[in-house]
Amino acid sequence: MISVREVSKSFGRVNAVRSVSFEAQRGEVVGLLGANGAGKTTTIRMITGFLPPDQGSISVAGHDTLAESVAARRSLGYLPEAAPAYGEMGVADYLDYRGRLYGMPRRQRRAAIASALDRCELQEVRSRRIGHLSRGFRQRVGLAAAILHDPPVLILDEPTSALDPRQIRHTRRLVRDLARDKTVLVSSHILPEVEQTCDRVVIMVRGRILADARPADLLAGVRGTEPYIVETQASAQGSAADAIRRIAGVAAVQVIGTSAEGWETLSVTPEPSAGDLREAIARACAEGGVLVRELRRQAPGLEQVFLRLLEADEPAEAARPGAAA
Repeated sequence: MISVREVSKSFGRVNAVRSVSFEAQRGEVVGLLGANGAGKTTTIRMITGFLPPDQGSISVAGHDTLAESVAARRSLGYLPEAAPAYGEMGVADYLDYRGRLYGMPRRQRRAAIASALDRCELQEVRSRRIGHLSRGFRQRVGLAAAILHDPPVLILDEPTSALDPRQIRHTRRLVRDLARDKTVLVSSHILPEVEQTCDRVVIMVRGRILADARPADLLAGVRGTEPYIVETQASAQGSAADAIRRIAGVAAVQVIGTSAEGWETLSVTPEPSAGDLREAIARACAEGGVLVRELRRQAPGLEQVFLRLLEADEPAEAARPGAAA
């Protein structure tokens, strides 16, 4: 339902997007990840028709975004990060206005507005002015406007921005429910949120795609390298960091926090083939007379995948012709 093929976009000398290709199918939630400046926003603006690509082609629901621009835009619902709306309008009036822009008949608009208000939990504020709402409610008004005309494709840019934990859980469930019969593209920098919501993750770095896979497959590549977290209190007999550094298979030990009571939190990075080091860490601390209050291994997450891709890409980027010194 979304097809991006060899798309590039430059602004002067800045290559914002470089030969990007990916697809998102019906019934699928695809997460588009990347740090600031990675090219996510530019890619979304090209998919939604705000910007034309310099090279390549994009289609939405089978419609080319250049040759069939109006049909492509009618086929998608878009929630921008800022969720702009007319602050002087009431919530229901604004949704009615949006429905009229889409050419929806009056009876269809009424049913669609009622459904959108209910699905986005906006019934209690349906008569209030948008400008008087909290940022979280305004974000939900933007989501209601995006789904109002029941488009086959949804593009959501930071959909949980400014929402409280309960609203985040509700939005996550709503996105999964919408994906039953739609294509959903979610752009976000909140990695745990993407990990829990998306079927597939596309990671962009410096305008290029460095990964396109299911979260479970991406995480499989970093298992075995996740750090250990050790909270210790050094005694007169010795230091936990010194004792742990001497363990075979430990690559690095870093102090990441110290409490007022003198407890130190250490991050212990293992070598890739080290195996489970928890027993060795506990034994080394005990033999050194160091009291351990906590010892656990961090669960692997997309943040580790993302950082590893960044680190691996830096030498390659530096070697590219014309790369900045």
